[in-house]
Amino acid sequence: MRYRKFILSTAFLLLTKGLFAQVLTVKDALETALTNYNSIKAKAAYANASRASVNQARKEALPNFVLSAQQDYGTVNGQNGPAYGFGGYGVASSGLPLAEQNWNAAFGALYLANLNWDFYTFGKVRERIATAERIAERDASDRDQEQFQHQVRVVSAYLNLLAAQRLTRSQENNLARADTFRLVVATKARNGLIAGVDSSLANAEVSNARIALIRAKDVEQDRANQLSLLMGIPPQQQFTLDTLFITRIPGNVVSADSVSAQHPLLQFYTNRLRVSQEQEHYFRTLKYPNFTLFSVIQTRASGFSHLYATDQTAYNHKYWEGVKPSRSNYLFGVGVTWNLTGILRAGQQVTAQHQVSEGMRYEAELVNQQLQAQQDLAGVKMKNALAAYNEAPLQVRSSSDAFTQRSVLYRNGLNTIVDVTQALYTLNRAETDRDIAFANVWQALLLKAASTGNLSIFTNEF
Repeated sequence: MRYRKFILSTAFLLLTKGLFAQVLTVKDALETALTNYNSIKAKAAYANASRASVNQARKEALPNFVLSAQQDYGTVNGQNGPAYGFGGYGVASSGLPLAEQNWNAAFGALYLANLNWDFYTFGKVRERIATAERIAERDASDRDQEQFQHQVRVVSAYLNLLAAQRLTRSQENNLARADTFRLVVATKARNGLIAGVDSSLANAEVSNARIALIRAKDVEQDRANQLSLLMGIPPQQQFTLDTLFITRIPGNVVSADSVSAQHPLLQFYTNRLRVSQEQEHYFRTLKYPNFTLFSVIQTRASGFSHLYATDQTAYNHKYWEGVKPSRSNYLFGVGVTWNLTGILRAGQQVTAQHQVSEGMRYEAELVNQQLQAQQDLAGVKMKNALAAYNEAPLQVRSSSDAFTQRSVLYRNGLNTIVDVTQALYTLNRAETDRDIAFANVWQALLLKAASTGNLSIFTNEF
């Protein structure tokens, strides 16, 4: 017997645990959305790319160190006169000018190491790195503000679905009341106690209640699909949501939080402005020259002998003789390059970028004004939502009492079915207003959290 009780108790606990595991809480919805939603993944990828670009900009400041080796076979037939390898198609053949063409050929080789370093650029490298860093900060803040706004959208969709489910339940209750009343009317009509038209009116009221329930279910499914989309999961027919909090008032409804300078949206617009300002600084450096340090070590090889000038047979076709290093040279120096017409172009770039910065500054100020207005609106909405929240239970209780009274009077033939129908409609409206009022309190709290940039104002209530 004890063993049987143990099995039953264990099964009950497992079943209860399974049922509770199916409840989707607000925090679970947020965690799932941040993990699955593709827009957030895209923003994260862009931020990672920008961080890689910072490393690339730092490495571009390193000197260019080039190793080169080539081994060739060809002629050295030459001719006095100028030549230019236009477009890179010239052949680097050289040798003494002869009276006529010959096709003497041998192997040759060139080995070199080249170092080229712009060691002083009047801040070009520094500003290029700083610009890349500002871009990385901008993209990181873009990811953060996308996450924040998406969290707000997910919570709003969660509350909308919860309200839709409560409205569906209210319509189900309304249908049950209408159907129960229809049975009473039908019984009285069959017994000849009331006119048959009352039965028709009761049937019409039941049909109206069914249509209202269908519409409520349609809205609920639409809200469920929206929540599924925002969570990045396949569409769900039914969500089991956390309903414990919806019938109470949040604890943080009267705090006077202001818009934070660390608001993710403000941070994003501020970082956009910083990128533009840093680009201004970089464009200013384009007016100045570059100082370059360079050096070359070169080794050559040739199958043509040093006697070839007087003896055109002094060459051989052996590969090793042609590619074996025989002469070396080195060179180092310092150079400066300054494109003077670049001064004019850079000036216009600075002017254009400054205007872009001004535009971004105005946009940042506009966003701040919008958030301040949203903060004020959140306070008003919270005040009105609390007033409706306190009034809604009184309306439901009074409407329920009125419906009960009208129903009793009708059963005793003391009023008409129109009075009962009106009371039924009033009770349904009161329950609907109550469900909306409860949800509006939490929506107002969410608006407050969204405007201040601190979602924990909302999530700390759970």
